Amino acid sequence: MSDLVVLGFDTLDGATLAREEIWKLENEYLVDVDDAVVVRRTDDGKIHLDQSVHTVALGAVDGVWSGMLLGTLIGLVFLNPLAGFAVGAVAGGTAGTIGGAMTDFGINDNFMKSVGATLKPGTSALFVLVRKVEPQKVVSHLRALSGHPHLIQTSLSPEAEQKLRTALVADNGSAA
Repeated sequence: MSDLVVLGFDTLDGATLAREEIWKLENEYLVDVDDAVVVRRTDDGKIHLDQSVHTVALGAVDGVWSGMLLGTLIGLVFLNPLAGFAVGAVAGGTAGTIGGAMTDFGINDNFMKSVGATLKPGTSALFVLVRKVEPQKVVSHLRALSGHPHLIQTSLSPEAEQKLRTALVADNGSAA
């Protein structure tokens, strides 16, 4: 089961830099992430979601491959596999794109937008679904980032949330 952690940053690019750091830490096996989304609230007050998984693109690619395979098989039945391949690719790509646009993966978009609406203009937040983590090592990496990360919300136990909040406050206080 995954835990949700939402970190706020005082800059627009703070959450983006933190997500890049999280991906590096995942490659070092210090954290196992299901999803990581950056929410930015620009100076004009608009909220922007930067998903790490683009379901439209994934749906299109999956649809093209599935369509080509199925189209070729159907084309073989009608003795024209090349036409089946082409028609299947187009039909599959279209269906996959539509399916991908209608799919919501990971963290609920409406939830992220509602939390994003509470951000001050010119700031950002990082929403992370975490399966496993080495908390001390990850926090020490995050403290080196600009933007002063602070905890907005979690699904952690009250004790774990308080430990994380204390570590981030201590880290922010030592950086000042």
